[in-house]
Amino acid sequence: MTAKLNARGDVAVLVPAAGAGLRLGPGGPKALRLLAGEPLLVHAIRRVAASPSVRLIVVAAPAAEVEAVRALLTPVAPVTVVAGGAERQQSVALALAQVPADIGIVLVHDAARALTPPAVIESVAAAVREGRPAVIPVLPVVDTVKEVSADDIVLGTVDRSVLRSVQTPQGFRHEVLAAAHASAAGSLTDDAGLVEKAGVPVACVPGSELAMKITRPLDLVLAEALLRLPDSLSG
Repeated sequence: MTAKLNARGDVAVLVPAAGAGLRLGPGGPKALRLLAGEPLLVHAIRRVAASPSVRLIVVAAPAAEVEAVRALLTPVAPVTVVAGGAERQQSVALALAQVPADIGIVLVHDAARALTPPAVIESVAAAVREGRPAVIPVLPVVDTVKEVSADDIVLGTVDRSVLRSVQTPQGFRHEVLAAAHASAAGSLTDDAGLVEKAGVPVACVPGSELAMKITRPLDLVLAEALLRLPDSLSG
């Protein structure tokens, strides 16, 4: 059954899904790797589509896989699929170009965070709606963190109380994200980094352990275990 998006929603979600995912080992594009028999992208889009605020989903797929991704996602939710770029930033910009001006909130979400609960998506959107120009979901850093030199000598211990691990979706006022990409120079690992460089304050909301990034083969094993959790625990 295809999920219906909220025609009155005020949120567009961009999903850059053109990356190779080399750290997952040999295989196709990361977003199309299987998790419990379904591609990561399908899991991610299913949860995005379950978020009540979402009106539009745009996926930036590998250029050679656009039609295949469109066919894959048609039974899941109404999705606009475009060809992505060589770099993540290019893919986001290409997806952003598909968002109409009357949608005021834009979220950027990693397909690799395939189990992100809809509640996190709604929390990020709500914070932008309440007036924050940029919002990221975060978790406290639980490991001790060391600063080290180029030759692997410890220089000091970082105060982890001021550190956060960043997740997605990252949310923005439409015009804030558009301006950041229009003036982007160089490549950054996330869109919040772009708006930070532009001097825009970025607020934090609580993330979720379920929004883990599936990057290594072990992550797939952990994600499959999480899928077996009861609904009350799995978001």
